[in-house]
Amino acid sequence: MAKARRQFVDGTHGQVHIRVAAPKKPTRRPLVCMHMFPQSGRNFLRFSEEASNDKIVVAPDFPGHGESDPPAAPIAAEAYAAAMWEVVDGLGLIDACGDVDLFGVHAGAKLAVEMTNQRPDEVNKLVLSSAAVLFPQEVERLKNSFEMIPLDEAGSRFQHLWRLVTRNRPERMTLEMCAAAFAEILRGGERYEWGHRAVFDYNLKFPDVLKTLRHPVALLNPGDELYVMTQRSLDYLENVTLFDLPDWGHGFLDINTEEVTRIVNGWLDGHDDDKSRVHEKALNKTGTAV
Repeated sequence: MAKARRQFVDGTHGQVHIRVAAPKKPTRRPLVCMHMFPQSGRNFLRFSEEASNDKIVVAPDFPGHGESDPPAAPIAAEAYAAAMWEVVDGLGLIDACGDVDLFGVHAGAKLAVEMTNQRPDEVNKLVLSSAAVLFPQEVERLKNSFEMIPLDEAGSRFQHLWRLVTRNRPERMTLEMCAAAFAEILRGGERYEWGHRAVFDYNLKFPDVLKTLRHPVALLNPGDELYVMTQRSLDYLENVTLFDLPDWGHGFLDINTEEVTRIVNGWLDGHDDDKSRVHEKALNKTGTAV
């Protein structure tokens, strides 16, 4: 286990803040972790340290999130993905073995897919959590739900965001954990919904990009609000292992750190000692998105 160290990498949109947990002698390829919006790479702090016995684990903050500089104007999902490749290049991660593994949660899962779309030869395997395929009407509903709320003296924005953080929290997610997540959201200021907007627009392209993937994919499906929508991804992936995790929810990287580390590292390293959670793709089809 290595302690995560914080640093910055220069990129197109300014400095990108990252956390790097690196063992003295890594023997496995690096793992790059992408957080959900509108939070930050802090989501992966405990996981990165737990998972770094034999590999470098990197958790960047997307531009405009966490401590990374914001872009001058809203950017598309493709630009967020390109910014993550700037981190990979800036750290020289490809030099070690020619490619990297990717781990993304919620919006971060979709951006991991887009990273692979941009440079497929430099990605080995993907771990995607809550990688939802959304119908057009669901995208519109989400866009309406995540509109930026103007500041006012009553604190309407903060009350709304706090409700979002706490409404689906599992029992083991303490209020202190919620407060830490809430603080990361507030770092975005007036730009806190830029990332969501970009990924909502990308949703219409996402299924077609999934179809092109030939990389091995581990699909983690926690029992959050995207559970059913994530199962739809199975219809588009050819080389996928589903880990059905209905007892997990938001905050699983903090709450189930040891278990998720065992699943992710075991699968990335080519073995799996948790067969009870693995289901065949054919048993989980839920229909094709339209």
